[in-house]
Amino acid sequence: MNQKEILSKCDHTLLKTTATWQDIQKIVDDGIEYGCASVCIPSSYVKQAAEYAKGQIPICTVIGFPNGYDTTLVKVAAAREAVENGAAEVDMVINLGWVKDGQYDRVLDEIKAIRQAIPDQILKVIIETSDLTDDEKVRMCEVVNDSGADFIKTSTGFSTGGATFEDVALLRKHSANHVKVKASGGIHSMEDAQKLIELGADRLGTSRLVKIAASQKI
Repeated sequence: MNQKEILSKCDHTLLKTTATWQDIQKIVDDGIEYGCASVCIPSSYVKQAAEYAKGQIPICTVIGFPNGYDTTLVKVAAAREAVENGAAEVDMVINLGWVKDGQYDRVLDEIKAIRQAIPDQILKVIIETSDLTDDEKVRMCEVVNDSGADFIKTSTGFSTGGATFEDVALLRKHSANHVKVKASGGIHSMEDAQKLIELGADRLGTSRLVKIAASQKI
């Protein structure tokens, strides 16, 4: 797999709390230049970024980020507003406390509510694998399988760990064919990115790969 193919699977990401509009413009410009799948940015910049991108690259944003404990009503409203502002993709964080309590039905109902609010956009479900046991990860695969979401995603990049080879393989094994896997957090090299794709990741959430590609330009 060549570098261009890898970059085409990347959600070029900037979610730092200090991100400025100038930083967001750079992310959009680089995402377009390197043929990324999307740019993933804070929701407060979605409208500006969508107008700036002029359809040249999909705009992705996050809701319930990074902790996941907003109420369902808040998450639904945030998802709907993001789409109204021009987001083509939404990455939502689950309520990890509900998972730890075994309240998988509540997690499922929340994902379904967001899916219903944004039926035509790509919806990715962040389960924060570094905070879950393997059994909880498998149960979350089953939840996402039944939710109508498009992706199950490993991590926010703001917790104790990011994507691992083992977690991507596990998510791919237990996800239905209609659910894709997004690996996010701690992807440091093109070699790691390729291995994650080979293990079953259809998307990669990263800020590093475009920087690596840019550093290699003559």
